[in-house]
Amino acid sequence: MPLFKSQTVRGDTVHEAATLSRRAALAMAVAATGRVAHAAPASDAALLGIIHRTEQQAAAFMAGDMTRWANLIRLDDDFTLMQPFGGSASHGFDDSPEHLAELARFFRNGGGTLEVEKSYVSGDLIVLVMIERQHGEVGSLPDQNWSLRVTQVYRRHGSEWRLAHRHADPLVGKISLERAAALARGE
Repeated sequence: MPLFKSQTVRGDTVHEAATLSRRAALAMAVAATGRVAHAAPASDAALLGIIHRTEQQAAAFMAGDMTRWANLIRLDDDFTLMQPFGGSASHGFDDSPEHLAELARFFRNGGGTLEVEKSYVSGDLIVLVMIERQHGEVGSLPDQNWSLRVTQVYRRHGSEWRLAHRHADPLVGKISLERAAALARGE
């Protein structure tokens, strides 16, 4: 069962939870929503829903189930993506059936879970800082670990939460200064 570490910020108050099992953390957060005396712009229930949906999205993506992934995700109109393969940020997303089919051929037979390191809730924004522990066949490579460090920013539009930004990188394991310098040089 994945671990769940969370720091939630509302106004000037920071709420921290110790490392807990995901089930225990979810139960505590759901219980806490009943004790909130004020109507927070973004609720613990919204946060928990986004975490759950994000984990389902990651698993569907690595499995190559792009139809399910596309049904789970709502991208903001000005969505930005900083891909784990590097390069410039992309803006917007091509959700055409052709592009989804291309992605399904590229990502196959995988799955994964989330480890939430931090979460921030403020007004109409939710930020998740997490590790996607995942594996799968990517491109022509056999099934392997494809865990990523990920930051995602969600923005509320009415009652709907949309993904506005995703930044992912494969540096889950520590690397040397020399290796980081080589990557920075594009080597």
